[in-house]
Amino acid sequence: MGIVGLFPVVLFLGIVSAAESKYMVYNTSAGIDAGKINVHLVPHTHDDVGWLKTVDQYYVGSNNSIQGACVQNVLDSLVPALLADKNRKFIYVEQARAFFQRWWRDQSELIQSIVRKLVSSGQLEFINGAMCMHDEAVPHYIDMIDQTTLGHRFIKEEFGITPRIGWQIDPFGHSAVQAYLLGAEVGFDSFFFGRIDYQDRIKRKKEKSLEVIWRGSKSLGSSAQIFAGAFPENYEPPPGFYFEVNDDSPIVQDDINLFDYNVQDRVNDFVAAAIAQANITRTNHIMWTMGTDFKYQYAHTWFRQMDKLIHYVNKDGRVNALYSTPSIYTDVKHAMRTSWPLKTEDYFPYADRVNAYWTGYFTSRPALKRYVRLMSGFYLAARQLEFFEGRSDSGPNTDSLADALAIAQHHDGVTGTEKQHVANDYAKRLSIGYTEAEKVVSSSLACLADSKSFIGCGDSTTNFQQCPLLNITYCPASETDLSDGKKLIVVVYNSLGWKREDVIRFPVVNEDVIVHDSEGRKVESQLLPLVDAYVDIRNYYVRAYLGSTPNAVPKYWLAFTVSVPPFGFSTYTISTSKRPGTGSTKSSMYKFQWGEKQAVEVGQGNLKLNFSAPQGNFINYVNSRNLVEESVEQSFSFYTGYNGTNDKKPQNAGAYIFRPNGTYLIKPEQTSLTVIQGLLIHEVHQQINPWIFQTSRLYKEKEHVEVEFIVGPVPIDDGFGKEIATQITTSLENSKTFYTDSNGRDFIKRIRDFRTDWDLEVNQPVAGNYYPINLGIYMQDSKKEFSVLVDRSLGGSSLVDGQIELMLHRRLLLDDSRGVAEALNETVCVLDDCRGLAVQGKYYYRIDPLGEGAKWRRSFGQEIYSPLLLAFAEEDGDNWMSSHVPTFSAIDSSYALPDNVAIITLQELADGKVLVRLAHLYEIGEDGVLSVVTSVELKKLFPVRKIAKVTEMSLSANQERAEMEKKRLVWDVEGSSIENPKVVRGGPVDPKELVVELAPMEIRTFIIDFDRSSSKRLFDA
Repeated sequence: MGIVGLFPVVLFLGIVSAAESKYMVYNTSAGIDAGKINVHLVPHTHDDVGWLKTVDQYYVGSNNSIQGACVQNVLDSLVPALLADKNRKFIYVEQARAFFQRWWRDQSELIQSIVRKLVSSGQLEFINGAMCMHDEAVPHYIDMIDQTTLGHRFIKEEFGITPRIGWQIDPFGHSAVQAYLLGAEVGFDSFFFGRIDYQDRIKRKKEKSLEVIWRGSKSLGSSAQIFAGAFPENYEPPPGFYFEVNDDSPIVQDDINLFDYNVQDRVNDFVAAAIAQANITRTNHIMWTMGTDFKYQYAHTWFRQMDKLIHYVNKDGRVNALYSTPSIYTDVKHAMRTSWPLKTEDYFPYADRVNAYWTGYFTSRPALKRYVRLMSGFYLAARQLEFFEGRSDSGPNTDSLADALAIAQHHDGVTGTEKQHVANDYAKRLSIGYTEAEKVVSSSLACLADSKSFIGCGDSTTNFQQCPLLNITYCPASETDLSDGKKLIVVVYNSLGWKREDVIRFPVVNEDVIVHDSEGRKVESQLLPLVDAYVDIRNYYVRAYLGSTPNAVPKYWLAFTVSVPPFGFSTYTISTSKRPGTGSTKSSMYKFQWGEKQAVEVGQGNLKLNFSAPQGNFINYVNSRNLVEESVEQSFSFYTGYNGTNDKKPQNAGAYIFRPNGTYLIKPEQTSLTVIQGLLIHEVHQQINPWIFQTSRLYKEKEHVEVEFIVGPVPIDDGFGKEIATQITTSLENSKTFYTDSNGRDFIKRIRDFRTDWDLEVNQPVAGNYYPINLGIYMQDSKKEFSVLVDRSLGGSSLVDGQIELMLHRRLLLDDSRGVAEALNETVCVLDDCRGLAVQGKYYYRIDPLGEGAKWRRSFGQEIYSPLLLAFAEEDGDNWMSSHVPTFSAIDSSYALPDNVAIITLQELADGKVLVRLAHLYEIGEDGVLSVVTSVELKKLFPVRKIAKVTEMSLSANQERAEMEKKRLVWDVEGSSIENPKVVRGGPVDPKELVVELAPMEIRTFIIDFDRSSSKRLFDA
């Protein structure tokens, strides 16, 4: 792109005569006027990294039959528009390699130099600074941190600056974790957003409380609070002030020689809108968001009109207009020394009008949500292994998966609110990223398993394979025939900081197999038959995903217990047994018919379940260790999606909106109950109806119930869309109260039909009580607590005392009029065989004595997020255990992380330094033993590397923590004379002792420099 030279702002007014023309220089230099209403004009564009079009289509401007949008045009036209007047300003948000970073790479050195100067002068400001504007309901907090870090570190490296402002203007409700973690803890001074419940907004306008001090964490309190502002309506300009080429707002026509001269009219409109907003805002400063989705494709059209408005409004003198940014606005708000209302908890659920709760998207596209979560846990493990082997910039690395995960967190990505072809694009990018990261994992495991590895790795002959389609019972690596004497090697990697003993399972074709550990000891194992429901899923979806028919169906799942050290692996050998009866134990399988038996008991450890036969929906839950006994009823139902097409105020159910039109119990149609029992696992199989299959599973050494479900294809031949939910009902008396997590982190108290901040007018008693669940949901009474954990984000609630409800799947036939213009009707086709999407997933539940459930929720919740990673190889002729390293742990053999701490990031950066994040897993007061300050010994985390320097950083690792704290703005809170509880934080890290303290809910981020002269070898051969 050519560059337009610097020139004063002069605009052609008209030809007075054939030989003479006049030019007008607009005065845009206004600053703050303390005696007037100050209208801060903030030029911006909101560029979705995928929604109606894919990220690539949005960038280049293709597929415009769907939406006329081209990000490249926005950025191209922005530079000369800013150069035209030094007073003009602009903010840009999305740093994704698909948008700004791509554009940046394509610019000449001259343009890059000019842009750096625009950034340095403050004309162009990066706001938010993450790869995308992530959603706040359904992403996991680790994903939110990772994608923010990618964007922030790019900005720091290229421009030497740190973004100051959070800008979450379009997500559909706002989380406590966003406020305190992705706001205050990344060093933001303020946080602005657009969408809050319409009832909440009405009240806040009356009270002038749209702007607040948001204290999102009970544990971190005032140390992680932030100034936060909700816009009066949305993130767009006031009505009548849109200035894209094709917008219909009146321009400022100031040429008196032409018709339609309207300067005074436009000034009056401006002043009226300013006064109206000032009347609902504290102080004499208001912000106008001058832009919206994909605007400024020709930036001069906006700036030309804003130049005129600033000039003429300030000449009028009733209010003061100026070019501004959220940073300038925040600074002047802070300088006013006003006291602000205190906000706690979050802004969920969100409704934009009556009968329009945006709670459907908590579950929309559940398969994509699971894929994102699965890839997130894999990415965490892959980065660890990449660090152990040593990062390669030229060979395979984890960067592609990082990028794909980052843009998938977008508020029209993992939410499931995009068009189908865009959802396919997100999944495709995740698949490409996984394929490259899989090579990193395989290479790293081969390197670590090669006993000759010292510094770096040679050309290992070991070829590890993984099984990304294990969820549909497809694993070619494990389905090898061992009858000819082959041996299957299974390496099990644990990405958590504590030793894990767990049961793994994968399909096998041989039934006479035996399992040995690295010491040659026989490991107890069990063969479970592969039932028809899983065979059908396997055969159809392997063809759908791979385009080919899978091999012959294996007969069994092989299950056995593994013991894996922290940040390490253990190796197991699978072979055919040489003597009959010495191999894996086959499961017993029973089918109980109607009337044959009243109840069936399963479980062989502390936990036992008695199922009513044959339907099995009534369960007696008994834990002999903690003496908990409870009656549990498990059921399914569906909501029909509301068709509001002919209503006076139409509102359908759709991808965003949950609006049920009746609830219908799904009566079990089965006449039998299938029970599978073995040494390690007991299962109860229930074919609820032709399109719902459920397995309830108990493990010998575990005290929770694992429920695996297959839901779909959801039938729509009756012309109604459906939303499928499951209910688990107990006798607990929870008095309308339950708790859901915020992005997998803090738990927030919920009360049915109640809001803390306003008197709720209930118009949707189901949808209005749904909340996002990423980790889990629980309830309690005076004696017990009942917890349910999930394997992906979904919506849920407690609509009846004693009951927890989870929405598992949604298939709808109408659009809900929120822009996507497409029904949420996911289908899969194999040639001409098209079916509605079937969803497979798991949830887990447990009942504890009051006060004892947190440990399971937190520790097992981490294990759900970070499952054991399996890699397979065939023994190459030698004895594997003697020629390879069979067990490995990256940390000191005498050490494990405390039970209340997780490493959520261990990553080698491009400069060779290492990024480490440590997270305390518990809230203050959550557990009597574990909700305390704890410590981590860095020397024992890295026992064979000498640590040269440890620098504590902000959460997004773009500035030193000490520097961030020095710059932090201190705000006055209404009622702050009341003494706040003392906030506990971990102390400084002694450079000699290298011990990190962590207080409840604290996450601490470090950049570690290792002594490069110390060995990179991570274990003894």
